Amino acid sequence: MRRFAVSALCGLALALGACSTARTAHVTPETAPSGPPKLIVAISVDQFSADLFAQYRSRFSSGLARLQQGAVFPSGFQAHAATETCPGHATLLTGTRPARSGIIANNWYDLGTARAEKKIYCAEDENDPASSSRDPVVSAVHLKVPTLGDLMKGANPATRNVSVSAKDRAVMMMGGHRIDAAYWYYKGQFATLKGREPSPAANAINNAVAALVKKGAPAMPMPAWCASADQPIAVGKGQLGTGRFALEAGKPDALRASPRMDSATVDLANALIDEMNLGKGSVADILSVSLSATDYIGHANGTEGGEMCVQMAELDRTIGRLLAHLDARGIDYAVVLSADHGGLDIPERQREQALPRAVRADPGLAPQALAKALSVQTGVTSPDPLLSSDGLFGDFYVSRKIGAADRARVIGALVKLARAHPQVAAVFTADELAKTPLPSGSPQDFTLKDRARASFDPTRSGDVVILLDRAVTPIPEPAVGSFVATHGSAWDYDRRVPMLFWRKGLRGFEQPAPVETIDIAPTLAAMLGLAVPEGTFDGRCLDVDGGERNTCEVIK
Repeated sequence: MRRFAVSALCGLALALGACSTARTAHVTPETAPSGPPKLIVAISVDQFSADLFAQYRSRFSSGLARLQQGAVFPSGFQAHAATETCPGHATLLTGTRPARSGIIANNWYDLGTARAEKKIYCAEDENDPASSSRDPVVSAVHLKVPTLGDLMKGANPATRNVSVSAKDRAVMMMGGHRIDAAYWYYKGQFATLKGREPSPAANAINNAVAALVKKGAPAMPMPAWCASADQPIAVGKGQLGTGRFALEAGKPDALRASPRMDSATVDLANALIDEMNLGKGSVADILSVSLSATDYIGHANGTEGGEMCVQMAELDRTIGRLLAHLDARGIDYAVVLSADHGGLDIPERQREQALPRAVRADPGLAPQALAKALSVQTGVTSPDPLLSSDGLFGDFYVSRKIGAADRARVIGALVKLARAHPQVAAVFTADELAKTPLPSGSPQDFTLKDRARASFDPTRSGDVVILLDRAVTPIPEPAVGSFVATHGSAWDYDRRVPMLFWRKGLRGFEQPAPVETIDIAPTLAAMLGLAVPEGTFDGRCLDVDGGERNTCEVIK
C-alpha cells in the first residue's frame, strides 16, 4: 500500500501546493523495444478539439510535449454528426462508428419500452429497476461491438482491462464488456460497477479526494502566457474569463469543473498500475484513462478564457505525471491520445473575436415548443408528449400513441417547420437516412447527410434528425457556473480532434492528412500483433512508425 500511495497521492497534494512541481526531462532511447508493448495506455481528453491542440501545443512542456515526439495526426475526425461524450468515446477503442456500435448519443428514447421513463442513457442497464437515466445502474449493455480490451481478453483472459474517468460513460465505452477494474467519480468518490467493492488502491485515493474536498483548495496559478486569455466577458447574469479554480470546502461537485479532477483521475490510474502490476504480466494489458476536466471547464466557462488556459497547462503536467509513473516502473508501454469530440466557445466571446454570426439557439426549437406548434398546425394531440428529444437538435421522436397516418402528418410538418428555421442547417427523416449508404472516403468531405448517416441506428435513432447551423449554441439561456457552452454539432469544431501515438524509440512524424478516430483500434491491434476477424473494425490501421518498418503488417 505504501508504495503506490506516496506516488499516487502527489497529484492531489499538488492541488494544495504540497508537492514539488518540477518536471522530469524525458530522453528517448535510440532503439525501440522489440515485440509488442506490454501495456497500452489509451488517453482521451474530453472536449480536446484539434483547435485547442493547435492553439496550445507550442506551450506544452511535459506530457503533451513528449507525445508530440511520436506520430502526430492533427486532423483526426469523429466523423459522425452526434459529437457527444458517449458516441465519441465508443469510437476510440471499438474502431466502429455509432451506426454500428449502437451508441448514437448520450441519451436516446425508446418509446416502446415498458419503463415509465422513455429516455435511455447510453451507459445504463434500464432493465435493472434501480436504474434511471439520471442515476443509472452503469453498464455497457448498449454497446453492440467489442472494445480493444474485450478483444484482448478474448484472445487471452490473462489480459487486464482497466478503465478510469470522472464519467461513467467514458469508462464503459472505452473499457467495454469485460473490464477488470472500472472507476468513475460519483458524489465525491470514485465508484465502481454494481456488485463490486473499491480496491485498497481506490480506497486510498478516495480518502485523499475526501480530504481535499473537506479542506478546499486555493486558486490555481495562471501561467504568464495566459495573459491574453485572462479577460472578463459578460455572460447572462454573470461574468467569465478570469477564473482560477479555487475549491470551496465541502463542494464535491465543484471538483469536476477543475483541473484537480484530472489530477485525481491520474492519481487513481497510477495507484491501479501499482496495485495490479499492469504491464508486468505474461501478456499485454490495457489501461484507458479519460480525462474529463477539459469538458466540464468548457461547458462551464467556454473554450477561450483564462479558465481553459489554466486547464491546458495543468492537463500537460498531469499527463506528464502519468507517463513519469510508467517510466519509473520500467514498463514497456505505448500511448495513444485523442478526444471524444471538440467544442465551441461561448457566442458572447465569439462575437468579440471575429465571428458575428455566433448566436444562442432559439428556444422555439425545444421539443415542447415544437410539439405545441405541430399540434396547432396538424390538429394532432397525444396522451404522452407528442415530441421527445434530448435537446434543441439531434434526434426527435414522434409519439407512438397516435395512429400511423397522424404520425406521418406530424413528421412531415416537423420537417417543413424545421427546414424553414434560419438556425437549422439540415433536416433528415429516418427513412431518408436508412436509404443512404454508409459514408466512405475522407471524413472532412462528408456531407451533412453522410455525417448524420454515420450516427444513425434504425433501432435507436429518432424519426427526424435536426442539425443546427454553424456557430449556433443550443443553450438559449446560459447558466453561469454550470452550463454556458457545449458541443454535439456536425461541424468540424466539434468533429476534429488530435490523434497522437507514442512509444519509446518510435520515430516521430506529423501527418496532416485527415484520419478517423475509428483508425485507433486497428492501429493498436496491429501494434499488439492481435489477430482479429476480417471486418471487425470500420477504420484502418495507421502505420505509426515513421521509418521503413510497417506497423500494420499483421493486419490482413
